[in-house]
Amino acid sequence: MCIVCSGNICRSPMGEIVLRRRFEEAGLTGKVVVDSAGTGGWHVGNGADPRTVRALRTGGYDGSAHRAQQFDDTWVSERDLVLVADCGHLRDVRRLAAGDDTAHVRLLRSFDPVAVEAGTLDLDDPYYGDDAGFDRCLQEVEAAADGIVAFVTDDLERRRRA
Repeated sequence: MCIVCSGNICRSPMGEIVLRRRFEEAGLTGKVVVDSAGTGGWHVGNGADPRTVRALRTGGYDGSAHRAQQFDDTWVSERDLVLVADCGHLRDVRRLAAGDDTAHVRLLRSFDPVAVEAGTLDLDDPYYGDDAGFDRCLQEVEAAADGIVAFVTDDLERRRRA
């Protein structure tokens, strides 16, 4: 699974770190691999934005080891699930698929029933805002995490039975 945003220093590292923890708590360590990437290469090799690291730390996560990478077009077919931060990333990643099936490319917040009901499926970019935007972003990622874990758990069970 890959979580995708623009530069891989704010939203997608939060998704990666939160989901890695949630899959570990669900007993799926070694069965689910989670990474993250950006659609652009501006920050490749850099750590997460310090505000991302702070928000994660406040939430009980460690984001200090994160290093940004750029999404590679071959990953669309190599990943079972690609979760994107917003509709722009959804278009970008689907375009990279070059005709491959993209049913497994989804908005991260599409797994949060409250966000679905409200029609607020984009995970807003906190980069140009204040600390509160990073805290909100983390809360929105966490709100989607249970739905993502349930979806992946069900998918793994279906595959096991097949």
